Amino acid sequence: MVGVMEDKTVGYINGINGSVITINGSPDFKMREMVIVGNSKLIGEVIAIRGEDVIAQVYEITTGLKLNEPVIGTKKPLSVTLGPGIIGNIFDGIQRPLEKIRDLSGAYINRGLTVDRLDTDKKWDIEIKVKKGDYLTGGSVIGEIQESEAVIHKVMVPPFVEGEVIKLKESGSYTINEVLAVLKDKRHENEIRMLQEWPVREARPYKDRQTPKQPLITGQRVFDTMFPIAKGGTGAIPGGFGTGKTMTQHQFAKWSDADIIVYIGCGERGNEITEVLEDFPELIDPKTKRPLMERTILIANTSNMPVAAREASIYTGTTLAEYYRDMGYHVAIMADSTSRWAEALREISGRLEEMPAEEGFPAYLSSRLSEFYERAGFVTNLNESEGSLTVIGAVSPQGSDFSEPVTMNTKRFVRCFWALDKQLAYERHYPAVNWSNSYSEYIDELALYYKNNVAPDFMEKRTMVSALLQEESKLMEIVKLIGSDILPDEQKLVLESCKVLRQGFLQQNAFHEDDTYVPIKKQYLMMDLILKMHEKAKTLVAKGIPVSVIRKTEVFNDLIKMKYSIDNTHLEKFKELETSIFNKLNELSMKYER
Repeated sequence: MVGVMEDKTVGYINGINGSVITINGSPDFKMREMVIVGNSKLIGEVIAIRGEDVIAQVYEITTGLKLNEPVIGTKKPLSVTLGPGIIGNIFDGIQRPLEKIRDLSGAYINRGLTVDRLDTDKKWDIEIKVKKGDYLTGGSVIGEIQESEAVIHKVMVPPFVEGEVIKLKESGSYTINEVLAVLKDKRHENEIRMLQEWPVREARPYKDRQTPKQPLITGQRVFDTMFPIAKGGTGAIPGGFGTGKTMTQHQFAKWSDADIIVYIGCGERGNEITEVLEDFPELIDPKTKRPLMERTILIANTSNMPVAAREASIYTGTTLAEYYRDMGYHVAIMADSTSRWAEALREISGRLEEMPAEEGFPAYLSSRLSEFYERAGFVTNLNESEGSLTVIGAVSPQGSDFSEPVTMNTKRFVRCFWALDKQLAYERHYPAVNWSNSYSEYIDELALYYKNNVAPDFMEKRTMVSALLQEESKLMEIVKLIGSDILPDEQKLVLESCKVLRQGFLQQNAFHEDDTYVPIKKQYLMMDLILKMHEKAKTLVAKGIPVSVIRKTEVFNDLIKMKYSIDNTHLEKFKELETSIFNKLNELSMKYER
């Protein structure tokens, strides 16, 4: 898996502290250089150089390492291998395919295993898209491969490489290591293969970064309508244990309109990762009616795996996602959870004896979080295609304390904050998003999209819903003190309408065929009808009709049930429901007028 150059750098282990080792014996090691550690040939990375001592973190268990065992430098940084075969695969934190490892070592990962990251023997059918004499630059598409039923893999010229095509293979079947083309510039001849490598900690280049302009449609009402995220945006899902962070990300992975999903299980419990590994291959993609894995990449790193590999897993997943973004795809990353990743940083920092900051986290926690989230974006690629990388990270604050360092620092770098509420989760209100503590900063940027593609007054209606929910929050403080009976009917109506909004709109049933995913047009019609009912009921209350009497007409219950009674393909039934509700309210009005 790792090639060592002939002019290799050799040092010797001088100290071992968990996953951190000290090396001496050569001044030629470089920062971020990948190294082969010990007789077991473990994979590591140089993370500090202090005088004659070189500090490296090891991505495998260091049990059994001894002093004076050799450490060999590879002269290159920790990198991922890019090419066809990534889609549908399951990797560990440093891109080792877990299925191949299982075949070699069984249920547990043996140390020092060297396996090819991608299948070097498999032949891929490629359709060549260029001809001899063409001048190609970084990002130019040489050919296309049907990597899966859902993904066409575009074989691209690596960034910073350009030249005239002087040799070219015909369309046909080739392995990832075979030379497809040779480009000649003024000084060099560059061989182009399906295979290329890229350092995980270095963002892949693009031509231009654009303002996000399209929402990532998830089919979840509380997100799409109330707190939308843009393609190329950043979002965080903070919540305590049992509030539904993982399940929410699963819904995003299955239903969002991203072309490709990269799911990073970063330091989560083994049973949760197992559930992902078992469920995802069996899930059917609602778009293609094919297995969801045909457009999914899984990075699996459980909490008992080495912390250094957990720290690297975030960068591995992001680099794979950027590679497909460069092809013109809209890619979404689900990182679960960034808190476990931050804990890995804290443990490594402690072993390095660095000065701790708040709650023991390293002082550079905020800069590492920013490096991760800043790799998101809606971009014009080097080949003039448009692609996006959306980053959604789960945060697991201990005791649901949103003032702890990881949550507070994450808040600085994300523009969507979906705060999960323990009380809502206990009430079985899912998604358990607290509408008072959550926000989206993409509202203004996405307003034009909603206006042109959904309804001209979509944002106006959303603002009205938000105002009603805020008013309810204020009224509930009074209700807790003196009860609701003393409230005037105008305020009682607000409580009733907000109950409809909470139970009939914000709450969603993932196990119901029509409610697990709701098209944005249906979301608008539901919101619109609730607001129309509220305004009509206000006129009745103004005439002196008590809310208790309006409640007896069952209009509130009819609205709560509409998410089940109207399926996603017969939206014309909203007009029928509206007519039925208004007939009931008009009859009540006429009765009182008489």
